[in-house]
Formats: sequence, structure tokens, C-alpha cells
Amino acid sequence: MRRDLQIKTSDGTAKAALFHPDGAASGRALRGVILYMDAMGPRASLAGMAQRLADSGYVVLLPDLFYRFGAYGPFTGASFGDETARAQIMTMVRETSQEMTRRDTAAFLDVLDAEKVTGPIGTVGYCMGGARALTAAAAYADRIGAAASFHGGNLAGEAPDSPHLLADKIKGRVYVGVAGVDNSFPPEQSARLAEALRRAEIDHIIENYVGMAHGWAVPDHSVYNETGAERHWKRLLTVFGEALA
Repeated sequence: MRRDLQIKTSDGTAKAALFHPDGAASGRALRGVILYMDAMGPRASLAGMAQRLADSGYVVLLPDLFYRFGAYGPFTGASFGDETARAQIMTMVRETSQEMTRRDTAAFLDVLDAEKVTGPIGTVGYCMGGARALTAAAAYADRIGAAASFHGGNLAGEAPDSPHLLADKIKGRVYVGVAGVDNSFPPEQSARLAEALRRAEIDHIIENYVGMAHGWAVPDHSVYNETGAERHWKRLLTVFGEALA
């Protein structure tokens, strides 16, 4: 079940969609999850993913992180093949900072509180959302019990806001699903992130999805892989099921 929202943030009003379970799962005590979008923004494929997660027993919030730009798109996972669309997407990615999303997440958590979810919150992000899921886990460590990233880029880069620099602030469990070959998260970054999480004594897994390309888990992406996507669902639901119980 989907409900569209307008969320007041410190910088304006963000569109979002809130998903509740359909059917049997709706009778259980529910945990909350924030799903951080990929670079193409909220759309039908991400809504379908949010509903699938909701039907596993979660209240899932899918916010538009690009709300500061007004109307845009619509884009799909294939939009990077169009030069004009790619330029617009990359502008919005560059100009929507980690700090902006960190501030926005306070309002996102308020939405879940209003839904009367119980227990720790989960975060999951895809592509650009992966880093934001980890950053949120550090910024709101007492609230977020698990954070997952799938084909997330620049998780341990040179930027001063790189998530690996925040590892010592995280208290929840961390799962990182890595595309087999991904220039946005090369092997040296994977090693750097692993070292940071291990030194911080964070319960974590970094798993390499051999043969998968960046974007494999999102259905409308040109490199979507059903086998890899189902594996990602199995991992995500296991992590949330254990850490958010």
C-alpha cells in the first residue's frame, strides 16, 4: 500500500512515497526502513522494490533526494545513454551533497516515527544512495540498526565526506554488495572501507557480486540481472531480519 507525501525539511519540501505491507505482514509489529534512491530518482521500478521490502514486514520511505531542483526527468536506468539526460543527472548528483541528505534524514526519521514503527531503523541505498545509507547510519547511530549499500559508489574515496571516515560513529550492522567491476568503487576503496569498518569494530560484510555490473539490482537498469537481484534480496532481508529484530 502506497501513500504519497510532502516532507518538510530544513531546505524545502521533499516529495516521498511511503509503503506499508499488503496482506498478512500488515498484522505484525513493523520496523521502519529508508530507501535511498539511485541517480535516476524515484520511479516505478524503485517503488516496486520499496513495496517488495514493505511486504516483508517493513514501513518503507522512498524520498526524492533531488527535490531542491524542482521538476526533472522522468529518468530510467537507461537514461545514462542519452547525453542530455546524463548531464542533468550528473549535475543533480554533484549538487546534492552528503550533508544535504544527512540533514534531510532527520525529517525522514520523523515520518517513520509518525507511522509508529518500533525498534531500530534500517537504511538501504543503491548507486548514489549507498553512501547516503552509510552516512545516515553514522549520523543517527542511536536510531539506525542496519545499513546496506548495493553498487554504491565512492564509499571510501578521497572526498572529506567519504563514508569510510565515519566508520567509528556507526553502531549498527553494515552490508555492502559490490558490483564485480565498478569504477565508482574500485578494489582499493573496498579494501579501505573494510579496514575502516574492522578497526571501528563494526559488524559488517562486504560481498563481491562477481559478474554483476553497476546497477544490477534495479529492474529498469540496462544491466539488471535477475539472479543477482534475487541474491541481493536474500542478503538484504537477512541483514534486516537479524539486525532490526
